[in-house]
Amino acid sequence: MNRHASPPPPADTAQRAAAPQDDDLPRRARAFAEPLLCAYTLDSGEPALQHADAAEAILAGIGADAPTRAAAWLTLAAGQLAKPQEQLLKAFGPDNARLAIEGRKLIEVFRVARQRVAAGGDASTEHREMLRRLLLAMSEDLRVIPLRLASRLQSLRYYTSAGVRPGADFAQSSLQIWAPLANRLGLWQVKWEIEDLAFRLERPEDYARIADWMQRRGAEHEALLAQAGAQLHEALGAQGIQALISGRRKHAYSIWRKMQGKSLELDQVMDLLALRIVVDSVDQCYTALGVVHQLWSALEAEYDDYIARPKANGYQSLHTVVRGPRQLPLEIQIRTHAMHEHAEHGVAAHWAYKEAGAQGYKGVVAASRFDAKVALARQLMAWRGELAGANPFDEHVYVLTPQARIIELEAGCTAVDFAYAVHTDLGHRCRGARVDGALLPLNTPLRSGQTVEIVAAKQGGPSRDWLNPELGFLQSPRARAKVRAWFNAQALEQTLASGRAQVEKLLQREGRSGMSLQELAGGLGLRGVEQLFERVGSDSLPLRQVETFLRGEHAAPPADELPLHAAKAQPGGVLVVGVDALLTQLAGCCKPAPPDAICGFVTRGRGVSVHRADCTNARHLRQRHPERVIAVTWGARSDGVFAVDLVVEAQDRHGLLRDISEVFSKQKLNVIGVRTQSRGDSAHMMFTVELPGLEALPSALNLLREVPGVRRATRR
Repeated sequence: MNRHASPPPPADTAQRAAAPQDDDLPRRARAFAEPLLCAYTLDSGEPALQHADAAEAILAGIGADAPTRAAAWLTLAAGQLAKPQEQLLKAFGPDNARLAIEGRKLIEVFRVARQRVAAGGDASTEHREMLRRLLLAMSEDLRVIPLRLASRLQSLRYYTSAGVRPGADFAQSSLQIWAPLANRLGLWQVKWEIEDLAFRLERPEDYARIADWMQRRGAEHEALLAQAGAQLHEALGAQGIQALISGRRKHAYSIWRKMQGKSLELDQVMDLLALRIVVDSVDQCYTALGVVHQLWSALEAEYDDYIARPKANGYQSLHTVVRGPRQLPLEIQIRTHAMHEHAEHGVAAHWAYKEAGAQGYKGVVAASRFDAKVALARQLMAWRGELAGANPFDEHVYVLTPQARIIELEAGCTAVDFAYAVHTDLGHRCRGARVDGALLPLNTPLRSGQTVEIVAAKQGGPSRDWLNPELGFLQSPRARAKVRAWFNAQALEQTLASGRAQVEKLLQREGRSGMSLQELAGGLGLRGVEQLFERVGSDSLPLRQVETFLRGEHAAPPADELPLHAAKAQPGGVLVVGVDALLTQLAGCCKPAPPDAICGFVTRGRGVSVHRADCTNARHLRQRHPERVIAVTWGARSDGVFAVDLVVEAQDRHGLLRDISEVFSKQKLNVIGVRTQSRGDSAHMMFTVELPGLEALPSALNLLREVPGVRRATRR
């Protein structure tokens, strides 16, 4: 019985097998490399020629083509050549030279990364995932991946056989980078061996305990799988079902992961042994399930119907655990050929939930656009001739800092985008860039695998040219938002400085230099000193109004001492109870409009200031000067309009302001003021619009919330 079922070969396997190959190429590559490698020892201590010989044997075992097998020697030899590109091109042609150079590039990338980790650098899961992506994204020829996988597997074999303990990061990177890559590319046997050898090096005691247990049970398990498979084949045949049946035992690392993920002991792991049944139709899946349950008693708690209720990533299969021959737990998976193909090769491949660690057994969705491209990468390996030159990883680029940190950028991003991705301050001070050691214009698009070093000024800010899309300095919306935020902050600083100078000059002229600025701001109905400076600096609060407040000497009589008269309508549509012909004005801090609940506050020299009842400033004024509060209400409605502030928070993007303006235009709202500020990739905007009343407000806010990217739209 086949213990490890392999995916079915592509339809054109026979045609590709018949295609001419340079079968002599591996022999010529070894002859070329032997004098260069015979005295060369790898960092692991293994002789380089011995390593290359063994890696080539692994590649031959997984069906690699002749150029990939030849690259096992040429990649190592490239490091010993003075001009590897020229010498390999001359000896072996452009295709073989490129494959060897790509393989060498990955060796150097990981050498720098290992040095960074050894020096205490970033070895986080995120960093490792970026390295995995870089492996695929930077490679012009994806055959370099199985090439490096074979090299890593041989290094693990060498460490194990020689009894040598590698660095702490070696086993971890094998488990977190190389084994998942082998899994993603369908190299199952390589993946399982890498996992077990790395597990053995990292946790020798745990490995020995599990391996000893498996060895003692090995013959029994093989016999049980053979017996169960024969029984099942006969029972399904009696029902007219022609099924493909394969069995497998879990390997040591997989058992340990299961124990860790579900906090189990060895004897509690239910799916150490498994049979997979592949049939022609969904109806046959359920018929086969009935046959299984007739043969053996089922463990009800271990049944899952992922056909009726597929996993979120699209995975479909029937899972059940039964007491098989000799009452040992036996997992059964039943699926159609299409489901099997999707599970093994599609975007929702088996690794989509097996790579999720201890949390992976609770259901993990790993179907992303990147994962879809990994599926395309598999096809690229199988049908390389048909897809020659295709690169499925073109939406993002992965570039390196001089310290080997990997930065993910959108395709087309420049060195300025890179600088802002590293650190906002570095982006502001960016003045030039060295890409792979050469100075290039800042608007040059970057490519995967390049090393970028930013030339920065000691201080300074961005250029306004960077915001000009025609000049091509910035591609990332996040970087553009940071540049706009810098200029907004500069404008705000200038406004505050101007307002401070005007207020301080006025206080000096009025002989009130000792007056508390906080008291002045509160008396004017403002939140604080900064708002006072901003309003004065932007001319939204006339300096004459501040001067009038400072010169007001007499306090208004308490409200209960005012003579009560019939309420009289005043300008602005407000009725002031108890006072005839009293000047009224709508407060700018809360901008009341009918039918808001309102209250009045008698100011010094400016009549009655009308606030919304829930206004924070009005509440403070009532607490500090209750004697100035006066009852007010709206009068008869007129044809007047009222200013209302609307706050919009949104994901910053090109065309956002235009789309919001279209909403105001459709609602026939006149915009009389706009203030915008960018924070990171978010835009914070305040629009002052004129309304005849609040009846039109809900409709306008609902339309604003429907604009793509808008997160919140409310009245201020």
